[in-house]
Amino acid sequence: MPKFLMKRWHGMHHLWAFVLMLLLTVALAWFEWKLGLLGLVLSGAVGAFSWMAERAFRRDLKSYLATLSYRVKKAGTEVISDLPFGIILYNEEKTVEWHNSFVTDMFERESVIGDSLTDLFPALTQAKDKEGTMEVAIGSSIYELMFRFEERLLYVRNVTQRWELARRYEEEKLALGIVMMDNLEEVTQGMDDQQRSMLLSKVTTEITEWAQKFQVYLKRLTSDRYLIVTDQRTLKQLELSRFVILDEVREMTGDQKIPMTLSIGFAAGAETIVELGQWAQTSLDIALGRGGDQAAVKVGQRQSFYGGKSNAVEKRTRVRARVVAHALRDLIKESDNLVIMGHKMPDMDAIGAAIGVMKAAQLFNKEAFIVLEGINPAIQKMMENLKEDERFAKRFITPDQATNLIDSGTLVVVVDTHKASMVKEPRLIQQADRIVVIDHHRRGEEFINNAILVYMEPYASSTCELVTELLQYIHDRVVLDVRESTALLAGITVDTKSFSLRTGSRTFEAASFLRRSGADTSMIQKMLKEDLAEYIKKAEMIKHAEIMFEHVAIAVTEPGRKYSQLLIAQSADTLLNMTDVLASFVIGERQDGLIGVSARSLGHMNVQIVMERMGGGGHLTNAAAQIEGTVTEVSNRLKQVLQELDEEEGLFE
Repeated sequence: MPKFLMKRWHGMHHLWAFVLMLLLTVALAWFEWKLGLLGLVLSGAVGAFSWMAERAFRRDLKSYLATLSYRVKKAGTEVISDLPFGIILYNEEKTVEWHNSFVTDMFERESVIGDSLTDLFPALTQAKDKEGTMEVAIGSSIYELMFRFEERLLYVRNVTQRWELARRYEEEKLALGIVMMDNLEEVTQGMDDQQRSMLLSKVTTEITEWAQKFQVYLKRLTSDRYLIVTDQRTLKQLELSRFVILDEVREMTGDQKIPMTLSIGFAAGAETIVELGQWAQTSLDIALGRGGDQAAVKVGQRQSFYGGKSNAVEKRTRVRARVVAHALRDLIKESDNLVIMGHKMPDMDAIGAAIGVMKAAQLFNKEAFIVLEGINPAIQKMMENLKEDERFAKRFITPDQATNLIDSGTLVVVVDTHKASMVKEPRLIQQADRIVVIDHHRRGEEFINNAILVYMEPYASSTCELVTELLQYIHDRVVLDVRESTALLAGITVDTKSFSLRTGSRTFEAASFLRRSGADTSMIQKMLKEDLAEYIKKAEMIKHAEIMFEHVAIAVTEPGRKYSQLLIAQSADTLLNMTDVLASFVIGERQDGLIGVSARSLGHMNVQIVMERMGGGGHLTNAAAQIEGTVTEVSNRLKQVLQELDEEEGLFE
């Protein structure tokens, strides 16, 4: 019997009561012995009754506790067996020692005792020994595993219904898209109303059939723009189809000799409808900024691109150039000074464009400086030519000097890049209140978001071409000296490979203007001359090139040997000139220890997509990436990316 019960029966109060009774009996016997004897008998009877009552209580208590223990044990067994979740006890070797009936029903077996947990749940092989939860699939059901490693205990709960509800919730989230005809005005220019209506009817029919096929709601907003409303489940199907509508419209209009293309911006996963609409418009802007004929999809933090197989369509109107030139003119007039900055390891296009912007500032008597630190081989001869003139030599400043110049009245102009991580001095972007971006590259996911003026035209051959056009509208009479016009023409010449790639009618118009302004082509030829030793290195780099996918040439340099980025790029250009080569990739270690990858194509393959998957970017025909690692690792990664693209949608158009 427990002590607390014993104390209740043999407590001091019972003892003192019995003593009191004896004293009273003695006192009574003192006066009358007969009454005392009677009291003694009665006291003995009371004591005997108390002792017998205690024994009866003990017997009844033991019986009650035995019955209660049996009931509790039986109820516990039944409860554990009928619990709506599984319980598994296992030993140190993770072998099942006991489980309840839920686990039996789950595996449809009488017993799994003696089986290994990793055999029952293969996903546990990758789990770490720490308490937590994880979800596993068994048959068509989803189970949540909850670990108690100290007790070697595992709880299993069926969460199929919750998982399906969560999946359905995610799939039914709203997704918005905008479809836009890239070049409707340019294509229909010169057409009569009937031809224009027929073209629009055919394209509209193609888009409508595509929308009906995937069960999306399509609403026409303007003559060249449509709104799409759907859910994330359908958006995944569209992504798996890789937006086949892009190819269908391009091929249909291409058969009729009318180069019509579409751009699509999609968004999903935003917190609010307003934010979702903004994301959709931003995705469309990115698709257009990358040259059109592609779809940009933003789902949460993920940004994906599909299509982009054709080159950017050249715009025949100069209205945008004139509007941007006037806006830039007003910004220059309102500024105290200008700081012009290109990308890291600048080339002739970046320097030439910076010279052009500096000329625009000088037209309005504003101080302008170009940020440059160190001279790489790509611009060495150009810089030697420019620094012969003191007017240009004093305009080149270091990043630290530029930082000291930044104030509220400074206008920062970024040329030949739109990525904050690629500029020479990112601190200038953070310090400046007013930023202008002028670039010809296809827009990537990263962008300088706080720019007040952005002039990005991926159809242009070079940034120098864009700046040359701006100069013609920014002032009534622009007079360029020989070095200024030569620097701009050199940038165009380098980026077009002497007017052989990515050239449009406006490229030649800009070159013609520069030539009239006194650009010296012989000076450009001297700048582009190659050193014999460098040429031999280039030959060694491409000597071991291998051909993949019949038309892709990949050259990997020897490990441990370092080359300049210029030499890697030139090697890719040379390799592209070989017979049957439609795309070339050259991988080599740069002077800074990074692995440089230069990619070139003749337009049949979009090397920009390849380089973006490698962490870089560029154009459809000209792209690059700088990656940490070894040449062998980067080479294997490149081959893997090419294989993935070939399996997804084919490498060539």
